[in-house]
Amino acid sequence: MKPNSGTLVINIMNGGKAEAYEGVYQCTARNERGAAISNNIVIRPSRSPLWTKEKLEPNHVREGDSLVLHCRPPVGLPPPIIFWMDNAFQRLPQSERVSQGLNGDLYFSNVQPEDTREDYICYARFNHTQTIQQKQPISVKVFSTKPVTERQPVLLTPTGSTSTKVELRGNVLLLECIAAGLPTPVIRWIKEGGELPANRTFFENFKKTLKIIDVSEADSGNYKCIARNTLGSVHHVISVTVKAAPYWITAPRNLVLSPGEDGTLICRANGNPKPSISWLANGVPIAIAPEDPSRKVDGDTIIFSHVQERSSAVYQCNASNEYGYLLANAFVNVLAEPPRILTPANKLYQVIADSPALLDCAYFGSPKPEIEWFKGVKGSILRGNEYVFHDNGTLEIPVAQKNSAGTYTCVARNELGKIQNEVQLEIKDPTMIIKQPEYKVIQRYGQVSFECIIKHDSTLLPTVTWLKDNDELPDDERFLVGKDNLTIMNVTDKDDGTYTCIVNTTLDSVSASAVLTVVAAPPTPAIIYARPNPPFDLELTGQLERSIDLSWIPGDENNSPITSFVIEYEDALHEPGVWHYQTEVPGTQTTVQLKLSPYVNYSFRVIAVNKIGRSQPSEPSEQYLTKSASPDENPANVQGIGSEPDNLVITWEPLKGFQSNGPGLQYKVSWRQKDVDDEWTSVIVANVSKYIVSGTPTFVPYEVKVQALNDLGYAPEPSEVIGHSGEDLPMVAPGNVQVHVINSTLAKVHWDPVPLKTVRGHLQGYKVYYWKVQSLSRRSRRHVEKKILTFRGNKTFGMLPGLEPYSSYKLNVRVVNGKGEGPASPDKAFKTPEGVPSSPSFLKITNPTLDSLTLEWGSPTHPNGVLTSYTLKFQPINNTHELGPLVEIRIPANESSLILKNLNYSTRYKFYFNAQTSVGSGSQITEEAVTIMDEAGILRPAVGAGKGKEDWKKEIVNGSRSFFVLKGLTPGTAYKVRVGAEGLSGFRSAEDVFETGPGEAHCTIRQVDIATQGWFIGLMCAVALLILILLIVCFIRRNKGGKYPVKEKEDAHADPEIQPMKEDDGTFGEYSDAEDHKPLKKGSRTPSDRTVKKEDSDDSLVDYGEGVNGQFNEDGSFIGQYSGKKEKEPAEGNESSEAPSPVNAMNSFV
Repeated sequence: MKPNSGTLVINIMNGGKAEAYEGVYQCTARNERGAAISNNIVIRPSRSPLWTKEKLEPNHVREGDSLVLHCRPPVGLPPPIIFWMDNAFQRLPQSERVSQGLNGDLYFSNVQPEDTREDYICYARFNHTQTIQQKQPISVKVFSTKPVTERQPVLLTPTGSTSTKVELRGNVLLLECIAAGLPTPVIRWIKEGGELPANRTFFENFKKTLKIIDVSEADSGNYKCIARNTLGSVHHVISVTVKAAPYWITAPRNLVLSPGEDGTLICRANGNPKPSISWLANGVPIAIAPEDPSRKVDGDTIIFSHVQERSSAVYQCNASNEYGYLLANAFVNVLAEPPRILTPANKLYQVIADSPALLDCAYFGSPKPEIEWFKGVKGSILRGNEYVFHDNGTLEIPVAQKNSAGTYTCVARNELGKIQNEVQLEIKDPTMIIKQPEYKVIQRYGQVSFECIIKHDSTLLPTVTWLKDNDELPDDERFLVGKDNLTIMNVTDKDDGTYTCIVNTTLDSVSASAVLTVVAAPPTPAIIYARPNPPFDLELTGQLERSIDLSWIPGDENNSPITSFVIEYEDALHEPGVWHYQTEVPGTQTTVQLKLSPYVNYSFRVIAVNKIGRSQPSEPSEQYLTKSASPDENPANVQGIGSEPDNLVITWEPLKGFQSNGPGLQYKVSWRQKDVDDEWTSVIVANVSKYIVSGTPTFVPYEVKVQALNDLGYAPEPSEVIGHSGEDLPMVAPGNVQVHVINSTLAKVHWDPVPLKTVRGHLQGYKVYYWKVQSLSRRSRRHVEKKILTFRGNKTFGMLPGLEPYSSYKLNVRVVNGKGEGPASPDKAFKTPEGVPSSPSFLKITNPTLDSLTLEWGSPTHPNGVLTSYTLKFQPINNTHELGPLVEIRIPANESSLILKNLNYSTRYKFYFNAQTSVGSGSQITEEAVTIMDEAGILRPAVGAGKGKEDWKKEIVNGSRSFFVLKGLTPGTAYKVRVGAEGLSGFRSAEDVFETGPGEAHCTIRQVDIATQGWFIGLMCAVALLILILLIVCFIRRNKGGKYPVKEKEDAHADPEIQPMKEDDGTFGEYSDAEDHKPLKKGSRTPSDRTVKKEDSDDSLVDYGEGVNGQFNEDGSFIGQYSGKKEKEPAEGNESSEAPSPVNAMNSFV
């Protein structure tokens, strides 16, 4: 047995035989208040035995003869499903000639040559064990004889002329007749002395089987099947007797009594044969149960008198006959409870003025409390015709006025105490349309506007909706809806119709309509189209009791032919001033015979209609009073619906005045309990629309009918309708509530359905209340917000979506009927597993330096579990937004910051950051940051006396560079240089001072080894290629004997300052330029006389400031001192006459 449950679980999956548990089981539930018992539960193991071995001889049949192939399946539990197939597992075709009987045999009314085959196989399918057993194939061989002899019908089954059949009430009745004959007989069914029941009769198996569902005792009788062909017929009569297992007429219901009260338990059942009634108390036959002086058993009734608290017990009623039994438990609870009011305190009710107001006061107590209503703090008890006091405590104000607003107090009292509750009533002004839309006639392509100006209560918010022909407005930009109007632009023929303005508030709704007629633009000269003039000269002739002739003269049709006339009437006796539609006739007709009703004082008027619209009504005709008669019809829409558990409210639509047919209109209201042999109870009431039957059992079906009558007699016998007495709240809560957690956000809840008899009303469904108790990761409770899911119908499970991971939840289930909710099941607790966390709450990057960044983050807002770690991924981004290699770092969950070191300076990085639980990684948060970059600035000092300091000159340098060339400096001048880097943390810099030499400028700036830079290598390769090409060209020209331009100049202009080449070391002498003081380093090719002219050295590298002392060490840093101009200086030793190397040439730019 399951813990905390009455469910007995028998599990044979791990061993054991089902036969060992075969038997009859019964459950008993017991506590100090009594004992309840369940119905007997029979357990039988399923069986699917094998077919018995048998030797089947081939069937040799003459063409036209009948044939029966027997299946004889093994007896199983439950019985198998039989079907015939061939060796290819294809179902054998069946028809009126060949069909399968209810016993599984295959019947041939007459065999044909095509029936010859050797694979007629009968299969038995045992659904419970999911097995299929196969009979050995049967062979059929048809031999032909000419001619084939036709035969009249003969019944193959059933045999003989008569048979009997017994079926139980509520079951399906199956009757079968299969006949042989040639041609194939046709089967027809009739019921002797009656008709086959409509809507419950079905024919199956080519009308060979008669099926009647949900049989009752009225279906007993003789059923005849007739088989007929062209040669004759044969019939068989089946005598059907419908028996009935016991069924409830009145099942015992729980009783709640207070000490000293009286009560009864009634147990009434019917059946065939009539069931016997026996009583038990707490599961023990009442004859041997402990005596209770307040209890007396009288057949199917137990009478309680002056009960005491010790009289509480559970009583069982057993109704049995040979076909079954019924068992019902009823709890007699002797309870003394002071009053309780269930309506919430200070509940606010809002109603529209002149409408009914219903103020609830739901209560409970034992003995039943008395209810009184007061208005105001010190008001007197409410009485009088202006109030209606309902049995459930509700106060009804049929016509609530402005002065009805205020505080109302409900007081409930019994002998054990008193309690009161206050509710508030507010009366609102009705919503009105003070300017309604009006009828419009508009030409095509024009513009039209309908007004709808409203007045409403200032505390209510109205919404205005426009409809066209009771449907939404077309989705067209030509329709413009304003605050209080509707405008249609560029009107077309499709816009013709009725436009309705609907104003809704939370408490009321009003509407108004107008017709738009679209007409063609008038030709020139314009023809005026208008509605017709009203008819005139109405005359009544041929007066009879139920008819009269009306004639008239049409008015002017105004250029649009009259299409029809509408006749309306006024009943001056019952509804003076109100005109009703009578009939409509074609526009060519000017006389009509009208049908009349008795006891009506008629006046008629006629309205002409053309394509433009309707005319004004004609003047009324003279009056004509018809004689009285008994009513011709009964009230419509008769219903029986209980408003309280112990009443039945019978309502109907009263007849209109002219339908009364005479004075003294009344109604005969009749009712009786369904399925009980009770007589009709009737009462005659005045011209009202409701009658309340009190003292009824809870939710019991009743037959109801309402008949009209007046001073001259009764209307025809009315039809009966089925209603139910009032519902009560369900008695029990759903049991065996189980929760299956599917994932971290979804769970499935199961429950056992409550017995329908405990619902005590129309079952509407089940409600699941569930709420979060706490988060398992934070362990902090919060305000409990209960959520409700409703599952319609008799469902036994439902899905709970939107749960929070890693949390503790509780739920309960309640059954719902038309009255309300039943008690809640015990709270069921469950937990959701861990999920992936949300993204970290923030990611900040601070303190950037040249090679490091500081990361700070916040834990996820929704961890959805226990955080195990964080994952940081980052990668550099270059200037073209291409991503570099991705680096991943795992960080412990208790950390909240990290310093990343060894980063590249002036580089943008992209970071991806997320958190993990044991389930997986959550969503990530991304951020970008840049390490700081370099910046260089130069301050130029003042030149000349008395001048102030000059502004800084500033150049922005790419952060990836480590040097910068200063150009345009003045020789022999002192400069201050500042190198700074600017990043997220601010600006940092360092300064130095230098002085340019004569024609030289040097700047010490941090430099990297450019020889390793890709762009430098490419540039050097290009320079080397160009030098190689130049050398080749020079070599070729020299070999051809050509002269260089330098040589030509030497020959033409002798320069006395040319220094001869030194013979000892092969170097050139120095040359001084007195104009620009630029030292010349002899590094270019010399002419043949080993001398260099001044103009030949103007493109030397010395023009870019390369001095003798300006040199670089191995890492490219600048060394040496700046010096002034020297007139003459010896050249470096071992100087080649070739072009300088690319590295030195590039360093000269630094």
